[in-house]
Amino acid sequence: MGRGKLRIYLGAAPGVGKTYAMLSEAHRRTERGTDCVVAFVEHHDRPRTEVMLHGLEHIPRKELTHRGSVFTEMDVDAVLRRAPAVALVDELAHTNVPGSRNSKRWQDVEELLAAGIDVVSTVNIQHLESLGDVVESITGIRQRETVPDEVVRRADQIELVDMSPQALRRRMAHGNIYKPDKVDAALSNYFRPGNLTALRELALLWVADRVDEYLNAYRSEHQVSKIWGSRERIVVGLTGGPEGRTLIRRAARLAEKGAGGEVLAVYISRSDGLTSASPKELALQRTLVEDLGGTFHHVVGEDIPAALLDFARGANATQIVLGSSRRKTWQYVFGPGVGATVARESGPDIDVHIVTHEEVAKGRGLPVARGARLGRTRIVAGWLVGIVGPVVLALVLNSVHLGLANDMLLFLALTVAAALLGGLFPALASAAFGSLLLNYYYTPPLHRLTIADPRNIVAIVIFVAVAVSVASVVDLAARRTHQAARLRAESEILSFLAGSVLRGETSLEALLERVRETFAMDTAAMLERASDVDPWTCAGSVGPGAPVERPEDADVDVPVGDHMALALSGRVLPAADRRVLAAFAAQAAVALDRQRLQQEAEQARALAEGNRIRTALLAAVSHDLRTPLAGIKASVTSLRSDDVEWSEEDTAELLAAIEDGADRLDHLVGNLLDMSRLQTGTVTPIIREIDLDEVVPMALGGVPEDGVELDIPETLPMVDVDAGLLERTVANLVENAVKYSPRGASVLVSASALADRVEVRIVDRGPGVPDEAKERIFEPFQRYGDAPRGAGVGLGLAVARGFAEAMGGTLNAEDTPGGGLTMVLTLRAVERFPGPDVRLAEPERQTT
Repeated sequence: MGRGKLRIYLGAAPGVGKTYAMLSEAHRRTERGTDCVVAFVEHHDRPRTEVMLHGLEHIPRKELTHRGSVFTEMDVDAVLRRAPAVALVDELAHTNVPGSRNSKRWQDVEELLAAGIDVVSTVNIQHLESLGDVVESITGIRQRETVPDEVVRRADQIELVDMSPQALRRRMAHGNIYKPDKVDAALSNYFRPGNLTALRELALLWVADRVDEYLNAYRSEHQVSKIWGSRERIVVGLTGGPEGRTLIRRAARLAEKGAGGEVLAVYISRSDGLTSASPKELALQRTLVEDLGGTFHHVVGEDIPAALLDFARGANATQIVLGSSRRKTWQYVFGPGVGATVARESGPDIDVHIVTHEEVAKGRGLPVARGARLGRTRIVAGWLVGIVGPVVLALVLNSVHLGLANDMLLFLALTVAAALLGGLFPALASAAFGSLLLNYYYTPPLHRLTIADPRNIVAIVIFVAVAVSVASVVDLAARRTHQAARLRAESEILSFLAGSVLRGETSLEALLERVRETFAMDTAAMLERASDVDPWTCAGSVGPGAPVERPEDADVDVPVGDHMALALSGRVLPAADRRVLAAFAAQAAVALDRQRLQQEAEQARALAEGNRIRTALLAAVSHDLRTPLAGIKASVTSLRSDDVEWSEEDTAELLAAIEDGADRLDHLVGNLLDMSRLQTGTVTPIIREIDLDEVVPMALGGVPEDGVELDIPETLPMVDVDAGLLERTVANLVENAVKYSPRGASVLVSASALADRVEVRIVDRGPGVPDEAKERIFEPFQRYGDAPRGAGVGLGLAVARGFAEAMGGTLNAEDTPGGGLTMVLTLRAVERFPGPDVRLAEPERQTT
């Protein structure tokens, strides 16, 4: 028989009808012939719910006495013996009365599921463990009864029982939820419209997230590439310009209109040197996106529209938000632009929003990443204007005669245009070619490369000189403009780099990632070696693929000092980019040095902590060692004395005092040795698979008889632990619990399984520990409250937590329901494999 299935009815607040819906489902299953029983259902004196219980088989509840009162809980053993097909278990997050089989009802449900019984249960959204702080901020009430989110997530079916706040308040006013004397207080406190609306939104969003997880898993398993618009995912295309913040806010408003909307901002850069966007502006936009609950992504792609659409389809996006083009009108001759291309190729599955902004048609104005060289497109256009333009102009002027002066001005304008587009050399070619055409067609003698009139010679010479001068000035201005833009980009990068130093951002990996993004490289690595003959080692790297092993193997390497180098792989960078790269390399070296200084500081702090512990140790043991030694010395001296005749009873008492003192010394020295092993990091656990019922009883040898109550089910999975360390851990925890338990109250040691872990709970009924002291009690040499010196040096809990963490587990303290302290030891469970159905005998409660 396999594991049972769990179905959960989830509600936003009490009274929405979860229990009623569960009972309706039970009646439907019973009518179909399913063996369905009521394991535990609480109708809270609601008449309609109570009527739904009629006609269903009930498992008698188990009565428990706590502090003089009788309580009823679900009888897990009775349900397991009955072994129905389906069990109804209400209020999944309920905390059981002390003395129950498990401390939480969801643990009872886990046992039923493990036995192959299907369970139908109910829970409110405020009882989910991860939402405790959110619910407290909404309602002002801290939920003490919670259930781990993982328990609810692993349910086979989750059904939301929804009801509007107004309808729920009407039910409350009609007395369908609480008794009339409690209605007014409930409506004015917990059941306020604002509270109910917020809780309802939490429930709807939580269920929507679970549905989204199932949908993504299904799409991945079935390799579905077509976009399914199940929820709004909005991709914002950023250029790095100032309009990006407007686009992000617009996308956030669009996302708010749909339930569970998600914003993904993406910046796509070309792999051609320094990226054209301002790093400072991109950093601001990244922060804005994250503040609005979205995510920021950086993608490298040569074809920006294609890369943007590929990203959107991969993210299952339903909308793309782009800004209106900043290009001027004449720039559209080079293509329709990113926005028009994306809108044309997005298809029917993705809506494209073009958002206006203040930068529309003001020009791109982005720093050019290619230094002083003009773009390839402009150079080609300049050569076409400089070579083809004069020929076309000559053909036009041959049909329309305007005079030599006008002809020369037109050729001069064409030369200036070639200079504006392609720079100096296309302008020189245009001037030379234009002067030949002027000489051949328009200066006498015509159609000959000679000039008869000296005044024409002067005119042509002036034409060539002016053309060359204008071309030089225009080319120089264009180059200076592009150089200024590049220097601005470099200054912004260096300013951001200096700002990161002032802000104390010393992560080497973050800096290398910044280098990789800025220069659009594949990988970036910091290499170092101890001397000129030692091999290179990698101090840190980012990017896909393995980092290079030597600087000379990289596409770009920048030495830093004698024994460090920054190595980049992806392509060869132009020489102009190396100036900024050198600044990055120097900062990377500083970051590496800071990182190591921080590590050394941590080691120094660890040494200082060790010295503090040793000092505290000397102060603590000065009395705790002396007391049992003094007792042993006095007893031995008395026994050896010849002046007194000791009776057999006195002798036995003195020997018992010696034995007790020796035991105290042995325990104290053992804890001191364990603490020293933890502090020096020499604890090496031998992990193997064991059963808890093999180890836990062995840890109880030193406790008083009938002082501990064991509840270790035989159905628990095995755990991966070190048997010796686990025994010492449990022994210390039980000893601490017995020490603070009131006289006559036993300590409960129980265990339960949850997902891939097993929890061992040591429950006492002592005075408990306030929340602010729950972590402090695990520090060495800490005694809680006014514990006397004889209570020990305060190492037991510190050793227990250290051993638990050494085995890959955790140890935490919780309040015991009804008063006291519960130590929760979490261990890794051995993975279970499906096998034959084996029915184990019912575990018996042991008393030690």
